[in-house]
Amino acid sequence: MKYFRLIGALMLGFGLSACAAGDTATRNAPLESPALQAAPLSLDVQGVRVSVPKSLKVSERNRYYPGGDIVWREDPRGDRHAQVRAIFEAGLNQGIAEMDHGTVPVILDVIVTRFHALSEKARYTIGGVHAVQFKFVLRNPETGEAYGEPKFVKADFKAYGGQMAINAESKGLTQKARITHKISEVIRQELQGTGGYHAEANGLIGALNQL
Repeated sequence: MKYFRLIGALMLGFGLSACAAGDTATRNAPLESPALQAAPLSLDVQGVRVSVPKSLKVSERNRYYPGGDIVWREDPRGDRHAQVRAIFEAGLNQGIAEMDHGTVPVILDVIVTRFHALSEKARYTIGGVHAVQFKFVLRNPETGEAYGEPKFVKADFKAYGGQMAINAESKGLTQKARITHKISEVIRQELQGTGGYHAEANGLIGALNQL
């Protein structure tokens, strides 16, 4: 079949990335041998599909840490799942638009697993962490067949608070603007980089965002 070679190339690329990320290969390799790294795949992303499962719990509580899977306040109250999907679509499409067009056609399927921005109370006092997490898989545009298993991506990053948040907003750096940019940056690194995206360390608040 004409897709066998394509599937093999994709699987090889993802497999090498996984090996490069682990410590087993480097621990057992001779000292003079560099760690294996995968060459970036030459992808032509022909479409993006984003799913925000209804099973993700929305919290509207105005607390420093309101819990829930989805915390979002910069849009009016409404369908938070749809609002989060729109932000992801904007960020993913922006990132893909800034990539070089490759030769391997794929569809990017994304499932959001967590979208925890700041409550009003946290936003204008102590700040915190934007917990932006998702899984993605690349698919054959014609058959829908997945190239490998879904990959989990943790794109958490520091959220501004207090005067810093106010100053940022005066420059147009709203939560939505920063999160959209972060998603675009992360997906470019995942699809074009040799080792994927590496999440920031965000201390105790970052750990709480995993609960």
